[in-house]
Amino acid sequence: MKIVYDPEVDALRISLIEGKAIESEEILPDVILDFSEEGKIISIEILHASKNVANLKNIDKLMENLQAKAS
Repeated sequence: MKIVYDPEVDALRISLIEGKAIESEEILPDVILDFSEEGKIISIEILHASKNVANLKNIDKLMENLQAKAS
């Protein structure tokens, strides 16, 4: 799993598995799922993340914790 926040576009992407997205669906306002050819969810994108995600300013610490648990 990889989490990337892009402050220039204020978007948070959570990549669950590697792969190429062939289809995307906005399941909620500002929440987009990307699907692989097999129909698996490969990533989640949250637009306007600074408004939609609590504690976004702590995202770096969250990413470190998640990566440490995944190792």
